[in-house]
Amino acid sequence: MKKIFLSIIGLTASLATLRAQETVYPAGSQKGLVFLKNATIHTGAGQVIERGTIGFSNGKIIAVGANVAIPADDVRVFDVQGQHIYPGLIVTDSNLGLTEVESVRATNDYSEVGEINPSIRSIVSYNTDSKIINTLRTNGILLAQVVPEGGLLTGSSSVVQLDAWNWEDAAYKTDNGIHFYMPRLMPRANPFGAEARGPGGDAVKAAMDKIGQVKAFLRDAKAYLDGGSKKNGTNLKYEAVKGLFDGSQKFFIHCDLMKEMVIAADMKQEFGLDVVIVGGTDSWMIADMLKKNGIPVILSQPHSLPVMQDDDVDQPYKTPALLQKAGVLFSISNEGFWQQRNLPFNAGTAGAYGLSREEALSAITLNAAKILGIADKTGSLEVGKDANMVVSTGDILDMKSSVITRAYIQGREIDLTDKHKQLFERYKHKYQLQ
Repeated sequence: MKKIFLSIIGLTASLATLRAQETVYPAGSQKGLVFLKNATIHTGAGQVIERGTIGFSNGKIIAVGANVAIPADDVRVFDVQGQHIYPGLIVTDSNLGLTEVESVRATNDYSEVGEINPSIRSIVSYNTDSKIINTLRTNGILLAQVVPEGGLLTGSSSVVQLDAWNWEDAAYKTDNGIHFYMPRLMPRANPFGAEARGPGGDAVKAAMDKIGQVKAFLRDAKAYLDGGSKKNGTNLKYEAVKGLFDGSQKFFIHCDLMKEMVIAADMKQEFGLDVVIVGGTDSWMIADMLKKNGIPVILSQPHSLPVMQDDDVDQPYKTPALLQKAGVLFSISNEGFWQQRNLPFNAGTAGAYGLSREEALSAITLNAAKILGIADKTGSLEVGKDANMVVSTGDILDMKSSVITRAYIQGREIDLTDKHKQLFERYKHKYQLQ
């Protein structure tokens, strides 16, 4: 009898736990005509349309402007008077969906053993059931680049849309780039870490040796792909970087220091690769060189201290404006997964340090889409592109006024419920605050 009683208690607790979990389902395919009217429309390409109207059908934008005629029949019209419509925000350089609880190893699936792993595909490990995803959607983030970590060449990233049943549904652009985490070229940056080990404890020499290792791999891969002998069978690692040499993939080089970015530019010239700098803390110092070489930058961790002691303490805030002035294509990111929910507010900070509000918005919409190779489908509110958009009561870049009331991915209106909101309602009920 005691066992039965305990079993009932356990079952009840399990059911309570299940009820406490999210019951948010991906939306079905969008069909028919939908129009949102009387909004301030921010296209993401620098244009603002007052009292504008936007229409979409079957997942695609069909009209956007101030004088859009709305059909009389078979159409759903929503009056969003006084609200703002923005393109869906795009996260770059994230391990969203590859980890859930950092301190629980079993939930971390973003890193592989070894240093040269270009054949690893992050997309197949993407977890669409992550509780983190919905907290990003609440702040207007609808797309994310999912990036592998660990080692030097860590594998390929993919772009996912954040309303899906599984990774196949989520895939927006698969295997869009290979990632190289360049070792830091700074003497004994960590006297107890791997960077400090090497001949004579010379961290810089050890780092240069690792960079040379990656260059040697790329030379061998190019020779193999150019028709070199395959008598020993298919080499999966060489095959994985084929896109780097035929232009279908980008080479994302993670580095921060000026001399590291110079090496990245040299690699672009030597191998003819489409290079993107990720990190780019010192990119403002060599903005002209980056512009000349056509190298975009994904700025990571803008809410952080500068690398060098002599830099202005607010240099990370000012860097986006300096790159904008120099004509360098750049985006703003925030390393990690749950931290990415603050993406619009990071861009808002850049908007307070030299960028206009529309330039700051473009940094996390159209610029990000261009860097990721998806600007033909998303990143701005233009006819023919996917209907990826969010509706906010205020400025989406301002933490105080931004409240997302609607969000659409490929025209599908998604549920904006998340774990934070559920817990908020739960404890309002507990303490009788509602």
